Amino acid sequence: MKKTAVLLINLGTPAAPTEEAVRDYLAEFLWDPRVVQIPRAIWWVILKFFVLKKRPAQSLKAYQKVWMDDGSPLMVYSQKIQQKLQALADKKAPEAYEFTLAMRYGEPSIGTALEKMKQEGVENIVVLPLYPQFATSSTGTAWHAFRKQYGEWEGAPPSKTIVDYHDDKGYIDALADSVKKHWEKNGKAECLVLSFHGVPDRTIKQGDPYLQHCIKTTELLVEQLDLEPLEWRMVFQSRFGKAKWVQPYCVETLEDLAEEGVKEVDVICPGFAADCLETLEEIAIQNRDIYLKAGGESYRYIPALNDSEKHIEALFSLVEEKNKEASVVQAEVDP
Repeated sequence: MKKTAVLLINLGTPAAPTEEAVRDYLAEFLWDPRVVQIPRAIWWVILKFFVLKKRPAQSLKAYQKVWMDDGSPLMVYSQKIQQKLQALADKKAPEAYEFTLAMRYGEPSIGTALEKMKQEGVENIVVLPLYPQFATSSTGTAWHAFRKQYGEWEGAPPSKTIVDYHDDKGYIDALADSVKKHWEKNGKAECLVLSFHGVPDRTIKQGDPYLQHCIKTTELLVEQLDLEPLEWRMVFQSRFGKAKWVQPYCVETLEDLAEEGVKEVDVICPGFAADCLETLEEIAIQNRDIYLKAGGESYRYIPALNDSEKHIEALFSLVEEKNKEASVVQAEVDP
């Protein structure tokens, strides 16, 4: 087999739990026009003189609650995913694959990863953004960042991109397995809440398929778990700003469930390949407090798939399937 470089891309994280590092990360992340779709001149003023004045200190407190001995949870778990994938590749197809991790914002950057590939003389590239459901603000911006760097590589090898895997059987199986193991250990709550990262409502109206991908993932998982209509809810979290975002909102749904007399909930975040600030601090800590304060009695967070065996097998299968496809360079569809 040809030597294939697999580029795993995740969102990114501050380099350290300090206000300066958080500010640098937020400045890069929030300036991306695919993340915040506000005219640049107006947004520059808001970002520089308002958001970056207050938000870094607020975000730092959240990061400090979940920071691990080895670093940011997102980085730690993403590295474990990369390492486990490499180990599986070495076992199943020795010397055929080289898995490299990059972050859309911060380090290790996509440019750094491509420079490494260039030096190693790879013959083929498969890009795997670690976002099961496609969104312009996640997969889309990761793909465009890759293509910008890739376009500057003279004589670059063919590349293929896994644009989404929201309905992939291996991915759904891995999610279902994680829920069932949680139930075996802790018991089954009255309601399973499936929380996806939110996006502005206007992006969906502009044609972004993200909402439909989330709905399909939910339908497949609910079917595999054999849940009744009142035993689950699909919600959206991490709303930013005052604009209308896709609904229902996670916090409001949790409050409604508690007020309706639902005493136990399990919460899973199917859109996150790796645990991070949004799952460990927002969902597992903040939203737990909100639900209990509203009258709920038991709130359990089901961890992201991270480096679980079934997750690694599912991701590796996606790479193998994509690698078998005919090479696509200039004809690759723009996400």
